[in-house]
Amino acid sequence: MLEIDCSRGEGGGQTVRTSVAMAAITGQATHLTRIRENRPTNGLSKQHCTAVEAVAQMTGSQIIGNELGSQELTIIPGDFEESDIMMDIGSAGSITLVLQAMMLAAKNHKNPVKIDLIGGTNVMWAPPIDSYNQILFPLMSRMGIDAELNIVQRGFYPEGGGRVTVNMQPIGKIKPLNMYDLGELKEIRGVCFSQNLPDWITDQMIEGCLSVFNDTEVNIEIEKIGEGISRGGGISLVAEYDNGSMLGSNVLTSRSHPAKQAGMDVANDLLQVMESGATMDIHTADQILPYLSMADGDSAFSVSRISRHLLSQMDTLETFIDVKFGVERKENVYNITVSPGESA
Repeated sequence: MLEIDCSRGEGGGQTVRTSVAMAAITGQATHLTRIRENRPTNGLSKQHCTAVEAVAQMTGSQIIGNELGSQELTIIPGDFEESDIMMDIGSAGSITLVLQAMMLAAKNHKNPVKIDLIGGTNVMWAPPIDSYNQILFPLMSRMGIDAELNIVQRGFYPEGGGRVTVNMQPIGKIKPLNMYDLGELKEIRGVCFSQNLPDWITDQMIEGCLSVFNDTEVNIEIEKIGEGISRGGGISLVAEYDNGSMLGSNVLTSRSHPAKQAGMDVANDLLQVMESGATMDIHTADQILPYLSMADGDSAFSVSRISRHLLSQMDTLETFIDVKFGVERKENVYNITVSPGESA
């Protein structure tokens, strides 16, 4: 049985999500200890429990210790295939983080997978649901992974109530990605969304965003929703280049983060990544790394900085499969190489 100390690296839920999914698809019984020991609240949260339960249902795996606050978890992989899963996180827990584990766990499924999740679509400390349609799914499509996502309802902290559906086709051979340079900028686009908020908040977010880009054309779709049990707003941006690279940035507005300033911040964050020369933003790198690790060939990309999440992903993936990662600092970026072995 594999023994994984979850306090290593970033020490959060990333190791749990990746380990549960990788244990299921590789068939390796796994024991996780010291879960989220480096967080103010130790152990599993609702979001983590939902992800673990979903993977168990999808793959017929037996799970020991999947309870709120648990700091140990044992995964005994099964050989069952469930392809229609509906889960309610029961809070504003991140839908995107639960999806990370579920989509990865679908790696060996021979039938299309339908996922229906209720929770938070746009919450702090998690990728916004918009980035999946803007960046992650297009990159996965280039790798031969066919997934479609529909935002049925947005959900914000603390009530949640968002709903998302995902349809995934069976994953066959995964194509590698090689993104050595950005090439020419094609466009900057995004979505500014608000739910149960006054119109002026959306207007100020867009005004702040556009003021930073000056004469650069930015196409921002406006989405105003007057229903749902929660309220919130934000912007999710993407810069697309002619070599296929897509860099993202996102922000949420709140009482402590005024709308105009939020718009300025999301624009400045994107410009900073663009100016670094990186071919992938760090949040996308975290999410796509498991698929690159099982690709049919070597991959390469660059990031503006090395996050602890990314290092933890590398460490976890090397525990489960034969893959090697290379990291080389060059000027303002870190060049990352992913070299799967034959067993991947």
